[in-house]
Amino acid sequence: MLGQKLNNRYEILELIGEGATAAVYRGLDHRLERVVAIKVLLPYVDSTTRKRFQREALSAARLNHANIMAIYDVGEEGDRPYLVIEHIEGRPLHSFIPAAPPVVAEFGRQICQALDYAHRKGLIHRDIKPANIHITPTGQVKIMDFGLAISGEAKRLTAAGRIIGTPAYLSPEQAQGFPLTFHTDIYSTGVVLYELVTGVLPFDADDIGVLLLQQVKKQPKPPSELVPDIPRSLERTILKALEKQPDGRFESAGAMATALAAMSSRRSQTVDVVLDEQTDQAPAVSPLPETRQAAVIRVVLADDHRILRTSLAMYLNDHPSIEVVGEADDGAQALAILAEKQPDLLLLDLNMPGTSGLDILPEVRKSWPDVKVLVLTGRDEDAYIMRALRAGAHGYVLKTASEEELVQAVRDVVDGHLILGRGVAERVVQGLVTRDTSEAEALTDLDRAILTGIAAGLTNEQIASRINIDSQLVDAQLMTLIDQVGAKTRTEASLIALRQGLILLEDLHNF
Repeated sequence: MLGQKLNNRYEILELIGEGATAAVYRGLDHRLERVVAIKVLLPYVDSTTRKRFQREALSAARLNHANIMAIYDVGEEGDRPYLVIEHIEGRPLHSFIPAAPPVVAEFGRQICQALDYAHRKGLIHRDIKPANIHITPTGQVKIMDFGLAISGEAKRLTAAGRIIGTPAYLSPEQAQGFPLTFHTDIYSTGVVLYELVTGVLPFDADDIGVLLLQQVKKQPKPPSELVPDIPRSLERTILKALEKQPDGRFESAGAMATALAAMSSRRSQTVDVVLDEQTDQAPAVSPLPETRQAAVIRVVLADDHRILRTSLAMYLNDHPSIEVVGEADDGAQALAILAEKQPDLLLLDLNMPGTSGLDILPEVRKSWPDVKVLVLTGRDEDAYIMRALRAGAHGYVLKTASEEELVQAVRDVVDGHLILGRGVAERVVQGLVTRDTSEAEALTDLDRAILTGIAAGLTNEQIASRINIDSQLVDAQLMTLIDQVGAKTRTEASLIALRQGLILLEDLHNF
């Protein structure tokens, strides 16, 4: 599109970046004679992506604030919608990590002022993270990407039963699929400021399931344990923003901005020094956060159902932004193709003959950490979902999902989001709330064998014979297990174990 002039006004000068759904160009507005950024939706994207693109335009158009990236115009050239937005020079916030406390307080003050304005306009950003925040050469914060923004009246993150977001910055209520208020942005801002002042995230784990559980239950380590000279007032502000219950946080982003203003150094020498250090580097312009340099997503499919796999491959290949570069019948083949092709994403079925999808997930995470894994399966049991997430999957979608939902999930996962599809999110949430992962770890192999035998319909004597131990030991251990899982009968104990993923349904057939 270089050299083209959209609607005889906006000339496209240079490609800035490409993502899975849109490209961003530096352009020139000939009517107002100013440099702009032009975000163009890629051709043939699905209706869900178009709706999100439109929502970003409508959300940003409602906002006029110095700390929020401005939208100037919206239009369509042929069948390609585009946004004309503010051209921002500067650096992403993550390039300042770690920063001195006065700088953290000042940047935090500006972030909170912008969010307070958006909240009073009825918008919740819900994707606050360093990649969506830029700092201009003059030290001005610019919050970008309102593509995930929702009104304060919305009850879900996207569609019902679907979780999307960046796991490290999700609020507890986001992780649990609860209705959202502006407090969710306050929590995410607390995560950002914690990382900015300490250099590390308050909650971090390779296992996404564990990370979600940490967001819901674990208390953050006080920043002073990592940065001893942090002002106690700044530490208290950050920890208040990170309260698990929304009503324990600041009553508004404006109140948090006021608290930060008392300790920030507006245009102080400290801020100036940090900004001066950045001027030695080439300024970065990135109106499309976390963009990839190549627009085409390279996918490997692993599923033993060849008819389904072939149909899915044909559908995905019909999208210009997606290319299927390999297909596998089982986990072993998938590993070989990954080694050869180095794709962006592995679309993985869990149940395959020989080496299963669950079997290879740890090896994929270890050997190819940059490859995203999206599970596509018919298994919706809690145990499978949590096993896959703990083993390194970045998303979990059921085969009942529509083709458009699957394509959008592919794009979202590659762009760094956690995706839990319809029918999956609620199960993960329920598991997080009702039990801790330590419960499953507390069971011994003997415990699992006894519970599996009961669920398979065997008597205590039959169980003892199968696992070659004395039946009296089974009787005694079973009494302990009934108390441990909070059951009243042996049958109820096995059912609780199945629901909580302590034993697996498929193990019953092999017992």
